Amino acid sequence: MDSQFKVLMCESMHPEGTEILEKECELIYADSLEEEKLISQVAEVNAIIIRANGAITRSVIAAAPRLKIIGRHGVGLDVIDLEAAREHGVRVVYTPRANTESVAEHFVALALILAKKVRLADIALREGNWQARYEMIGTELYGKTLGVMGFGRIGQQTASICHKGFQMKILYYDPIDYPDVQTELGASPVDRQTLFSESDFISVNLPLLPETRRCICADLLKYMKPTAFLINMARGPVWVEADVAAALKEKRIAGAGSDVYETEPVSPDNPLLNLDNFIGTPHMSAHTEESMIRMSMVARDVLAVLKGCEPEFPVF
Repeated sequence: MDSQFKVLMCESMHPEGTEILEKECELIYADSLEEEKLISQVAEVNAIIIRANGAITRSVIAAAPRLKIIGRHGVGLDVIDLEAAREHGVRVVYTPRANTESVAEHFVALALILAKKVRLADIALREGNWQARYEMIGTELYGKTLGVMGFGRIGQQTASICHKGFQMKILYYDPIDYPDVQTELGASPVDRQTLFSESDFISVNLPLLPETRRCICADLLKYMKPTAFLINMARGPVWVEADVAAALKEKRIAGAGSDVYETEPVSPDNPLLNLDNFIGTPHMSAHTEESMIRMSMVARDVLAVLKGCEPEFPVF
């Protein structure tokens, strides 16, 4: 019997989620994530599931008259034209809790690599430079101040790990106050300048919005301590990479890390990649086995909407 629903998969996802859809849907995989290619494949589809790559633009949505639901395999919604989806009566769901733990842990991993000079020490060891143990003096996270830019689920979990595990003092910048978390973690809401001037480690967890794009720039970086570290766990365009690279090169800050970049895939000539006090990963902080399973459960909400039921995690 023919499947009742057709679902366009922009990319493959974990088998646990895929199998949920396969039981009742025909899955069509995108030939390419280029807009024109997506447009050519959406005329008959009832649902689209997108991961972090590509974009579901207004043109793609307009070319899909039978589209009922867009599922975001992950958290960030900047890859979907939400205004166009609303206008066309297309619902949007996502997985807001799926990668909270994995991304928060990834921040801690990058912070420890920077603070303990792990990457440089590993290189020295492989080169036979045992003397490096006397030359590479690191710093502790214990008792330091963590500043969190964007205090949503991931920012709060990052703060929880750092406060409970390393006794770190927590500052946060967010338009929303979180009194319960403030009480639990002793967290203090502050303005951006205060956060940058008082923090020893800064975790960037801001959503990519018009008002957050390139908001972390030289004007803010100038307030950082020369011993402080800045780590971007959000989206590349929320900071100005050239300004961060300049601050690192001139040793105005101790180090920086990132899982995200202004242009992805990252260019080999990106100035950050030539700096010893920078550590980076290729947009993989959510890629744990556990998180991939949880993100693939977007399948449940997509199927619910297709069947006329209410999803668990609607954007609208």
